Amino acid sequence: MARKQARRRKPGKPRRMQVPKLRVGRIIAPCIAAAIIFAAYDVSSRLLDRPIQSIEINGPLQRVTALQIEAAISDELDAGFLGTDLSRMQALVQGLPWIDQASVARRWPNRIAVTVSEQEPAAVWGERGLLNVRGELFVRSARHVPAELPQLSGPDARSGEVAKRYLEVREKLIPIGLDLRRVHLNARGAWQMTLQNGLEIRLGRREIDKRTSLFLDVVASIITGRAADIEYVDMRYSNGFAIGWKNGARTPGRNPQHVKVEKEMLASRGSP
Repeated sequence: MARKQARRRKPGKPRRMQVPKLRVGRIIAPCIAAAIIFAAYDVSSRLLDRPIQSIEINGPLQRVTALQIEAAISDELDAGFLGTDLSRMQALVQGLPWIDQASVARRWPNRIAVTVSEQEPAAVWGERGLLNVRGELFVRSARHVPAELPQLSGPDARSGEVAKRYLEVREKLIPIGLDLRRVHLNARGAWQMTLQNGLEIRLGRREIDKRTSLFLDVVASIITGRAADIEYVDMRYSNGFAIGWKNGARTPGRNPQHVKVEKEMLASRGSP
């Protein structure tokens, strides 16, 4: 009986841990396949990537020449048909003066196509700067300034604001027979506009939107038939405005005579 108990008390043999067997083939096979794909891609790229033989330039060109566009991207052409950076080429073309938008694409087998659109000048900025239709200053010193363009001026950082006000005001003046020629914003923030016939509208620095609306809604219709006799309209009043007449009396050493017109008197106001 004692022997049986002794036998039972003997410790059992320690179990051996079995390490899972890894099949080398399952690891090597994907690596070999990836290497083959990479090698095939590299070889095909080398075979397909050929020197660029020609550049195709599309778009109406008036201010920029095809030679200027080609010169801008010439250094990028050495990278080859597939190796060239299209985004880089596009940025170089759009960096040229008078270029508004540009796109660059590959044309198989060895040609690069460049499509461009030029800036459309909408106004003169300052002395010789030019604004596009979005009010952006794209040329700071133009060789030729079109005489027919309106003249806008002010701090360069506010060119878009000046252009926006010009477009808004002109859009409402045209239907009543008036046209806007100049808009000026000085360094102190005072606004002044000049009509096509030379009549000045002085808006000042405060409540510009309110004064502009008053001029468009009330004053513009009054001066339409007599603009040739008016020298200026002064909107810098809290309860009305002033009209300066060209034939008004002038006193030496004093401001020119002007006639103040209250809003409630507009309907019955006669000529001076």
